[in-house]
Amino acid sequence: MKRLTEYLNSSFIEAANSLRPKRKGQRIIAYVESYDDISFWRSVLNEFESDEYRFEVMLPARSSLTKGKKQAMMNMLGKGYGRNMIACVDSDYDYLLQGTTKTSKELISNPYILHTYTYAIENYRCYAESLKQVCVQCTMNDSNIIDLKEFLKLYSQICHPLFVWNILLYRKQDTKTMSILKFCEIVRLTSFSIGKPAYSLQQLSYRVKHNIELLEKRFPHLMTEHEELKEELASLGVLPEETYMYIQGHHIMNNVVMRMMTPICRHLRAMRETEIERLAYHRQQYNNELSAYRNNQCDIAFMLSKNTDYKSSRPYSRLRADIEKLLSDIKKGAISSSRRQE
Repeated sequence: MKRLTEYLNSSFIEAANSLRPKRKGQRIIAYVESYDDISFWRSVLNEFESDEYRFEVMLPARSSLTKGKKQAMMNMLGKGYGRNMIACVDSDYDYLLQGTTKTSKELISNPYILHTYTYAIENYRCYAESLKQVCVQCTMNDSNIIDLKEFLKLYSQICHPLFVWNILLYRKQDTKTMSILKFCEIVRLTSFSIGKPAYSLQQLSYRVKHNIELLEKRFPHLMTEHEELKEELASLGVLPEETYMYIQGHHIMNNVVMRMMTPICRHLRAMRETEIERLAYHRQQYNNELSAYRNNQCDIAFMLSKNTDYKSSRPYSRLRADIEKLLSDIKKGAISSSRRQE
């Protein structure tokens, strides 16, 4: 019995010791902008960890609560910048500005800065292909009400010409004529009806066309550049049907996706509750089943914030290629100054 106890104790201690974090591989610190970004970038970088490399995702300031893109990129200017330290940030408009500002130039040329290629991480979480699954997770109802993928495609195609104007003016250092705030106000969904989803798009189309006409009247000399920029943005991944991935992330989540999904999920839940009432043999069964169903429902915003079903998207394939190239160059011991050869 004594030997058995000693053996069990020894085995237990050995097993407990194995729970400690493994310290194999080169440690690479990844500075991110905020708390939400820690979860996102951990999910992204996790698949690239191996016996050779391990990532530690953290906020940019250790001695204060300072956060943000600027702070994360500033850390890249210190002595630790390089093989053991990278920055992981939202692209915002900096990627599409293609070096016309100091921040944009640093973002697209620094091999140690990884960026989302979408405006922000929220755009990934609102990836059209994943929204049906989010609805199912929130409602436990797999019924088809509206084709969310098709709706966002049409939404994007309507917004695309005005979005090109927005980027063009920002490249000209004109942030007042069509600020991001003004642009988002124009392209938000003012209403959404399950019975008439096309009406929302019709209203949007009127507003977008009106503002395009105003810009064309005010800047006729930029019409040719506008068309040329369309082609350039396409080469950067901004296709008309996927424009929503490059519009401000919080706007897309709060004023477009949540505006659609809230009534859709409400309707799906009502359908399920009606079904429960119809199928219940008696009041007690109905109450029990209804309580169980409601306890399994999830908040829409919460499920979107945890959505990771975006890895088949075009922007993510570019991000993944950048990470692979970064690790390959670190392994070779030489990182070229020109990254992202499209």
